[in-house]
Amino acid sequence: MPRLRSTPEDFRVEEISLYEPTGAGSFLWLWIEKTGRNTQDVAAELARQLRLAPRDVGFAGRKDRHAVTRQAFTVPADVESRLADLDLSGASILAVEKTDSRLRTGQLAGNRFRLTLREVEPSLESEVQSRFEELVKRGMPNRYGEQRFGRDGRNVERGRDILASTRVKGDRRRAWLMVSALQSAVFNEVLKRRPYDQLWPGDVAVVHATDDWFWVDDPATEAARLASFEVSPTGPVFGTKSKRPRGQALELEQKVMAVLDLPPIEKLLPPKGIQIYGDRRALRVRPQRASLFYRAEEQALQLEFELAAGSYATVLVEELFGGPIDEGPVEAEASRQP
Repeated sequence: MPRLRSTPEDFRVEEISLYEPTGAGSFLWLWIEKTGRNTQDVAAELARQLRLAPRDVGFAGRKDRHAVTRQAFTVPADVESRLADLDLSGASILAVEKTDSRLRTGQLAGNRFRLTLREVEPSLESEVQSRFEELVKRGMPNRYGEQRFGRDGRNVERGRDILASTRVKGDRRRAWLMVSALQSAVFNEVLKRRPYDQLWPGDVAVVHATDDWFWVDDPATEAARLASFEVSPTGPVFGTKSKRPRGQALELEQKVMAVLDLPPIEKLLPPKGIQIYGDRRALRVRPQRASLFYRAEEQALQLEFELAAGSYATVLVEELFGGPIDEGPVEAEASRQP
């Protein structure tokens, strides 16, 4: 079975910033490379060594521990003199610039990946190449990766328990992560039950270039834009203010909510301390700037590609090999949420 993450160096990720540093302002933009550490740990260490409150360290995306990743953090500019004394474990600052605003979760355009899969039999090379070309052309299902649901896979159940309560006990941020895992499970189940590259009457579709949403009246009139990947159908990140489809698409989403033992959206009563506004998420995503190279002597496959923020490289790998692979150690991670 192909192996991913034999070492952290086999899984390289680089953020694609939504906003570049401005060169002036009251914040420092830190471009950091880290190995074997997750984003939250590095942020906590920055706060501790720079003598800041945790909320003063900003970042746009959360990255897995078992990888080599490059991403941006922001801190107040008045700690610049302390940077020389930083001694980060498993991380180093590659660049420092001034900028005019703090980074917030979700403020990234996407991620650039370079993956190395090992123990890939030579007999698979042609088939994998063909599948890769098809995924780049047609797009891939934009489902949430398994790491979204926690190491033991129980985050969905925990999220359901939190929604059924009247008040959040303990860490609200952790509670929100559990609820967002439940939202992700609903999306994945909807995606599993319908084509991801077809429009239905009543669908809420997204225009990829602008993130604008619209209801589909006649799929035939949108056929050309669908084929060119200008627009795509969306699925639910359920919430009290998210747009809802009509017709067949609405019936499917209502059915999935019931199957997962959740109330209809209009009867959703989040516990005090948790707000669930909701969103829509494209059912498909297309890898960009993608390439594949097979090293037969090492039985190693190297993939390079870019994905939009919130989409999972591991899903592309699963689609490439037709199912789960030996992914090595992973941990729960959060994708972009409103």
